[in-house]
Amino acid sequence: METPDLPIEVITHILSYLQMSDRKEASLVCKKWYFASQDYQFQKKVTYKFPASSTLLDVISGLGRRPCYGIDISHLDGSSLSKAVLKQVAVCLGSQLESLSLRDSTITEFSFLAVLPHFSVLRSLDLSGSDSLFMSGTLLSKLENKHAVMSVLVNLQELNLSNLRYLSDLTFNRITECTPKLRKLCLAGCHITFEFNPYRGSESSCNSTAILSLKNIQIFLVKQASTIKELNLGWTGITPEALKSLVQVEGLCLDEIILQGCKDLTDQAIVNLCKLQPQLKSLDLSVCTELSSKSVLNISATLKYLQSLKLQKNWRITDNGLADLVQRKSFHTLDVSECNHITGSELVKGLSSPECGAKLISLNFSCCAMIKDITLFSLVQLVGPTLRVLDLTSCLYLTDLSVRAIASYLPGLAVLRMGWCKELTDWGLLGMVEPTEECDPDKEKNDGSPKFSRNFGNMGFFTPPKLIFDEKPRLVTENDLEMFKEQEGASLLALRGLQELDLTACAKLTNTSITKVIRFQDLRSLSLAMLNNITDSSLISVASHCRSLTRLNISHCSNLTDYGLTTAVRYLQRLQYLQIACCDKITDRFLSVLAQECKSLKSLDVCMCREISMAGIEQLQTELPTLENIKTRFVGGSDLIFSL
Repeated sequence: METPDLPIEVITHILSYLQMSDRKEASLVCKKWYFASQDYQFQKKVTYKFPASSTLLDVISGLGRRPCYGIDISHLDGSSLSKAVLKQVAVCLGSQLESLSLRDSTITEFSFLAVLPHFSVLRSLDLSGSDSLFMSGTLLSKLENKHAVMSVLVNLQELNLSNLRYLSDLTFNRITECTPKLRKLCLAGCHITFEFNPYRGSESSCNSTAILSLKNIQIFLVKQASTIKELNLGWTGITPEALKSLVQVEGLCLDEIILQGCKDLTDQAIVNLCKLQPQLKSLDLSVCTELSSKSVLNISATLKYLQSLKLQKNWRITDNGLADLVQRKSFHTLDVSECNHITGSELVKGLSSPECGAKLISLNFSCCAMIKDITLFSLVQLVGPTLRVLDLTSCLYLTDLSVRAIASYLPGLAVLRMGWCKELTDWGLLGMVEPTEECDPDKEKNDGSPKFSRNFGNMGFFTPPKLIFDEKPRLVTENDLEMFKEQEGASLLALRGLQELDLTACAKLTNTSITKVIRFQDLRSLSLAMLNNITDSSLISVASHCRSLTRLNISHCSNLTDYGLTTAVRYLQRLQYLQIACCDKITDRFLSVLAQECKSLKSLDVCMCREISMAGIEQLQTELPTLENIKTRFVGGSDLIFSL
């Protein structure tokens, strides 16, 4: 029976259910499927990223025949090749590009001004780290150049000028005068003088060629207060007084402000910020180490429309204020990673409140060692199926109970990170309860002998008490696996939409759970690094059941061999990032297979792989032109001490 010839509209509808990488593979079936994959609905907001190279000139010409939203070009310099690539992009794609990124480039001012007029519909421009454009201070100094740029950037909404060492008031003014509709401005990492006023109170225009001043930024905000909605001043030395002077500009109504790494800010600065910008929807205060829970309490009481709050690495912050925060219906993202005093109790209290209407999408508790099973068990029941991202990295005291709770109550989870949760065992991933009472070979028998205190163990007469991290779980048997088949809904398999999974250093995991549970069709990123108990069978099983993987980290897995990796990569043809550092049984034979099977590989880490030689790596580089980054420290059995 012949296969029916489906209309292209039907094929397009089928492809709409696939991830982008899957649609790319499906487009290779035949010409009709290719045309279906090029439907306009699949081409919206597509950004192409590529390094400047001669092989891309023809590719860029081909991109001009399809919708293209953005281009991100790396490795641009002042060479003739970079100029040719930039000119090709401008001629073939300039009339349709809405986003252009030239970050960290070293192109000349002449090359930039020559191609910019071609980008007539730009909405976003990224010049971060491109010091070569601003070093001379003459950018847009000629009136004709300024008028040409102004006609191009008149509708620009996002401008990224972060990490520019030579940005001054003069060059800042010249470029922002060309962007009257600017909505988002990023000045992260720029050298801004917040405490020194070089103009000494003068009301004249600020045109210093040497510094970027607070007063000049304030004048800019006054001019464009009606359009600016997002401001990024992260990793600058902004002071509480400077922040207040900026956010109190009349007519300024910010939706988002990023103050990441601004270590001079105080609780009072955040009080002023909340009072002057009560309509904020997104606030990033990560690594503002002087802040305490007073800031969180004020945020909870004042910012009624807040949707996202990031408090990473603020060690003085506690649970106070989080209960009121998560009760907002609009609130969906919370990052309290590396906040050592967070226990989660206030989050449970807030989410269990009758008036709570929050639908959390992302929770980050990375390195919050005080998060315990009982709290997480309550928490996951309250957040329910809306949660998409959960980061529990280095929550050391979480056990199998937490894994079973996650699998039972978070069916919509897409990202799960539990690296360094060393108490996780096969039982947790399988969704089963370890029957420790009857089958514990190390359990002492109650024979009626005298009992002694723990101090005796320290004297050497008796076995000292076991530490929680030293106890080994009972191994899963075949009979246990038969029971697992009946309880599949409680295992990690219940997270059918999982796209990222991190189990780094969960050392008690073995082949038993890895082969039975890690079977996710949509999984894109997986880390099994430092799992010394897994062997080739685990890797082969994972590869055969998770063929969408683009990132795989199996570093420090000492039992993996060439056989396991060569078999696995035949299933992983979409692999782009592979880490196999410190895998001493891997040889050059695997590299030759890798070159044949993984044509899309971009990054490879083979550091400290004793059996891999530099000759094998050089051969791999010649066979894989797409390979952009390869880490080769101490390969081939190099003496680490001698090399240092």
